[in-house]
Amino acid sequence: MADNRMTIEPAPPIAESGSLAAFFRAMNPNEWRTFRACAGGWGLDGMDFMLYPLVIGTIMHQWAVGPGPAGFAATLTLLASAIGGWLAGYVSDRIGRVRVLQITILWFSVFSLLSAFVQNFDQLIVCRALLGFGFGGEWAAGAILMGETIRPQFRGRAVGSVQSAWAIGWGLAVLAQAIIFSILPPAIAWRAMFAVGALPALLVLYLRRNVVEPEISVAARRTGSPGILAIFGRETIVITLLGGLLSTGAQGGYYAITFWLPTFLKVDRHLSVVGSTGYLAILIAGSFVGYLTGAWLSDRLGRRMVFLIFSAGAIITILAYTQLTIPNNAMLVLGFPLGYFASGYFSAMGPFLTELFPTRLRGSGQGFTYNFGRGLGALFPALIGYLTQSIGYGNAIAIFAVAAYALFFLAAFALPETRGRVLTA
Repeated sequence: MADNRMTIEPAPPIAESGSLAAFFRAMNPNEWRTFRACAGGWGLDGMDFMLYPLVIGTIMHQWAVGPGPAGFAATLTLLASAIGGWLAGYVSDRIGRVRVLQITILWFSVFSLLSAFVQNFDQLIVCRALLGFGFGGEWAAGAILMGETIRPQFRGRAVGSVQSAWAIGWGLAVLAQAIIFSILPPAIAWRAMFAVGALPALLVLYLRRNVVEPEISVAARRTGSPGILAIFGRETIVITLLGGLLSTGAQGGYYAITFWLPTFLKVDRHLSVVGSTGYLAILIAGSFVGYLTGAWLSDRLGRRMVFLIFSAGAIITILAYTQLTIPNNAMLVLGFPLGYFASGYFSAMGPFLTELFPTRLRGSGQGFTYNFGRGLGALFPALIGYLTQSIGYGNAIAIFAVAAYALFFLAAFALPETRGRVLTA
């Protein structure tokens, strides 16, 4: 059997690849096609997921649903996505990254559309939970596909730039909310929002025609596929567990902030749905810049340094945003650094997890660690929802976000740097 361990290659010289856009100029046609497909998939994935936080206030009012059950629906979606992501990663080690990517995109598109036709909140919970299986699997397959296709010296920026498409998808969801809620009554508008979530299915046509399986993945499958629990073997168990904790902090903090923030602006800051659009737009702009900056820094400073810088920044900004008594105009400005620090580190997550595991275990390892964190982070929206009834949205968000980012910081400190690591079959 081939040696599945990875070797370390020094980071490329700054003169060769120091620019954020350097990899755009250097990518070959296959890399370009893969980049476009994965960026499109992740952006539309982000749009589908963020539809629910944007309409949950309307649904809560229409169906008399409390914050706890509303948060539980999001938690169930994320728990399902955690299972779906691990399984999709494992299956991608057996049938290929591209095929799994196609299946998962179709899956979450169908269940977003079905969410538009539910007749009660219980049905919506079921649809959103089933959507989660595809939502989790898409990232697992897409991130691995990008990591194995792009050359090592550009991997951080390429995978990180794909991550920035999440902010674009989030922005599309907010834009759709502003338009649809302006022309339709709320009782119909939220259904139209979920129907928009079926659009990602069209991306599968592009995938089928243009994206090929990485050679390194094909070669690894020829040697046989290990069992789903192989990532807990002696050589990889420490990395697997620390990677899971890293992902828990990263995603728990993100979900603690983004899921309840629209409701926080509405309830605590007394902004209407349309009135909060500007605040969310600034937050999204900060996220987009954070993704791109994190992508560049992950190749320039290393993956771990990005995690340490951004987690510390996120703690400071979320405390300021939720705990300081400041006017709404100041909150508008503060939304930019909040979005920047609460999102930018995700640019380094994809390449980092890809580089931690050998090729034969990459799907299972990356799928498990990322989605273990998603599963535990999934508890945060529900816990915050129940806690708000006694201490308010701002305090509940701050408690869980700060705890998550502290865990993120500690796990990053304990893990090795992987920048410049060459992937071998």
